[in-house]
Parts: sequence; structure tokens; C-alpha cells
Amino acid sequence: MNDNSQLVNYEDITESQRQTWSDGDFNEIARQNVVMAEALVEAVDPHPRERVLDVACGSGTAALVAERRYCEVTGIDYVPGLIERAKMRAQANGQEIDFCVGDAQDMPFPTDSFDVVLSVYGVQFAPDQEQAARELLRVCKPGGKIGLAGPIPEGWSADWFAAHAEYIPPPAGVQSPLRWGTDEGLEELLGKGVRSIENTQQTALQYYRSVDHAVEIFSTYFGPTIRALEELGAADKERLVGDLTAVMSRYNRATDGTAIVENQYLQTIATKE
Repeated sequence: MNDNSQLVNYEDITESQRQTWSDGDFNEIARQNVVMAEALVEAVDPHPRERVLDVACGSGTAALVAERRYCEVTGIDYVPGLIERAKMRAQANGQEIDFCVGDAQDMPFPTDSFDVVLSVYGVQFAPDQEQAARELLRVCKPGGKIGLAGPIPEGWSADWFAAHAEYIPPPAGVQSPLRWGTDEGLEELLGKGVRSIENTQQTALQYYRSVDHAVEIFSTYFGPTIRALEELGAADKERLVGDLTAVMSRYNRATDGTAIVENQYLQTIATKE
């Protein structure tokens, strides 16, 4: 792969992303990610007292799942509001988790700090993918495991983000997060630092009262959708909502007027050298 680090201002792009993900309330979206976090933690199988890091943790979903095994868990995200929500969730559950504000591309942890490093629909969105991958490998102990759950280049996630990109193109020079959802991309990003990579395509179902309710949830709480709707004129805004409704309808498996949206994603377990 070509190195675009000298051509792309990752710092500015990261800050723009941080502001976008600060809009709305991603915790309302993350409720649909619990099933992915539970499946990932089960696959990685951290044991009690092992040190676990949830990277780009959002409101702490994977961290909360891992802590239930009495692991020593840390969560990091660059959106302060989400870290505060994660702390509230942990406190309400009586769970002790160290949540902190920080960037997946420059984590404030010593090398070889964690037995397990997790990320559920998180690190995949870091603009400097090579640097984010280096950080995952750096903070993971030798022989430790990196567990990822993320979007793939087909299915609901791909169509959902493609609908947004038609109206608000992604920054020039930044590779798609869908790269993390391919065997080739993961080999490029992690292959040199791991002894094995196991990829398994999984299915997660998202539940809503209706297709319109699903679109309303994202329009109200999902930063990228909120930002797009704010920036578009009336006609394009209407078209985008129509396109998002079509995507939700395409993957809706319910036949009773509700919405059960099928999301195919990739579960990755990489073992560090």
C-alpha cells in the first residue's frame, strides 16, 4: 500500500471525526452492538484478572461485557461525552472499569500492557489505519489477542455508509473502514505483527419498532447522519432519508410491520507474535 501519511492531514480529519461522533448520543446506537460485543468476548475468551482494553469504546459496551468476567478492563475513546456515559453505565452496574479519553491512533499506554485488545465498530473508523493498527499491536502483550468486530464491504453496513457518502464524500486520501472487513486488509494492517488471524463472518440483528423508527433513531442519535442532515439542503435531505429508508427496508427480515435488520459483519481474532 502507498503511504499517504505525508499527503493527508490526519490530525484535522481526526478532530472533524471527533466532533461528528460527539453529535447525538451514540449510546442509543450501541444498544444494537451488544450482541456483537458478547460474541466477540466469548470468542476471545479473556480470563479473570487478565488485562483487557476496549479501543474506541464509545459508551463502553465491550468493556462492560469483558468486566463481567472479572477482567481488569480499560476503555478509551476520543469523545469525552461517550466516556462520561460509559462511566455512568459502569457505576450503575457496580462495575469497576478505567475509562479514559484518548485517541486510538496514539494511546497513552505502555507497550505490551494488555492481554486482550478489543474493538467493536470502533478502531475501524480511525483515519490513519496503519497507525491505529500499529497501536493495537503495540499495547497488546506478546501472545495476546486482538479481537475486532467491524463492517464488511457488502450488506447493511456497506450500503448504509455508501448512502451517506453519496451526499457527504469521505475525506480525500483516507481509506474506507471497510478495509478492516476483508482478509487482505487485515493482513496488510496486522499481518506483520501477529502469528495468526482468524476471520469469521457473523450476523447481528438490529431491532426497531418499524423501518421509519430505525431511520428516526439514526437521524436523531447517529453523528454521521445528524451531520449530513444538517449540511444538506432540503431536497438532498429528503433524498438521503429516502435512501436510508430503502437500506433499512432492504435488510429488514420482519414481516409484521416492525424492523429486524440483518447486519453481516466480520469477527477477527488475531494472536500477537
